Amino acid sequence: MDLLQTYKKVRQHSEVLAAPLIPEDFSIQPAIFVSPPKWHLAHTTWFWEQFVLLPFSKNYKVYDEDFAYLFNSYYNNVGKRVLRPDRGNMTRPGVDAVMRYRAYVDNAMQQFLQTPITPEAAHVIAIGLNHEEQHQELFLYDIKYILGHQPTFPAYSNTAPFLKPGKKDTGFIALPEGIYEIGYTGDSFCFDNELGRHKVYLQDFEIADRLVTNREYLEFIHEGGYQDFNLWHDDGWHWKQDNDLKAPLYWHFIEEEWYEYDLNGLQYLDPDAPVKHVSFYEAAAYAAWKKMRLPTEAEWEAASGHFSWGSLWEWTNSAYLPYPGFNKAPGALGEYNGKFMVNTMVLRGASVATPENHSRSSYRNFFYPDMRWQYAGIRLAKDKI
Repeated sequence: MDLLQTYKKVRQHSEVLAAPLIPEDFSIQPAIFVSPPKWHLAHTTWFWEQFVLLPFSKNYKVYDEDFAYLFNSYYNNVGKRVLRPDRGNMTRPGVDAVMRYRAYVDNAMQQFLQTPITPEAAHVIAIGLNHEEQHQELFLYDIKYILGHQPTFPAYSNTAPFLKPGKKDTGFIALPEGIYEIGYTGDSFCFDNELGRHKVYLQDFEIADRLVTNREYLEFIHEGGYQDFNLWHDDGWHWKQDNDLKAPLYWHFIEEEWYEYDLNGLQYLDPDAPVKHVSFYEAAAYAAWKKMRLPTEAEWEAASGHFSWGSLWEWTNSAYLPYPGFNKAPGALGEYNGKFMVNTMVLRGASVATPENHSRSSYRNFFYPDMRWQYAGIRLAKDKI
């Protein structure tokens, strides 16, 4: 598929994701970490305008000078912006105006993509395509949170991605101590945080060949896992106490039955499906309860060819830090990954909401340890005895 067709496909998919929504869904922001669906549609459009059309397309005229302020996310090099907690305060511009903005930028981009593209522009376009695909996954997280916190638990779509039950028996894969290489290798696109490839020394360890299930996590709950401070990091214990948490996000105990909200509405909890929407704190506490631990990201990548992955992002016990030789790109695009390399934890793999071409063993996702609205689960590891 050529660049123009790839661009059209990616942009169209964002609008396909928005199609099941009603107008009232587009501007709401029920939590600071949630972005309104309308904001996603506008921000990804602003990205193309700001980073491709303005620097590379001759005579391009900005659609609306205010939109850079309204829809810039965190690029300080670009200028002032509406702060993240205030994104839900913007009822104007409306959805129709945002869609006109998308059409205007798409028209300009499609004309630009039919001209000779320099290597520098092609690199930024690749970032833009992957950036919009990342927002498509975030879009699903956000609309699930928006709908899943309403009184009637409305469904988003019956064709949204859902988890299927996995294998029931747990096996452990043993990897011997030694030197392993991790990091991206190849000629396709990758993010700068996957570079550079380097060697790590690992002790003998074992890693589970499947994710922890809802049934297993229920045992943790029933045996007092949320009440035993000995299992928790101190930060995690205070977070759990402050928020009075007793189960994963979207779990509801109704008339002596456990239910789980998903994008198709409120359903009986499937005991054999992988547990999802847990924080790093919960994942680590569960692992401690099992007298095991979470794998490091190096262990996960070294072992990733030995088990199936891709249904959920998997918490690791590794802080998000730069690889050896990491260099931030100059200017605003250098803010994409590097400035978040503090206070966040790495997740590996992919999820049912992840675009297919983002599923690679070197991909480094990262979130704050208390976040659980993303599709995240638990894979256990242990030191070899």
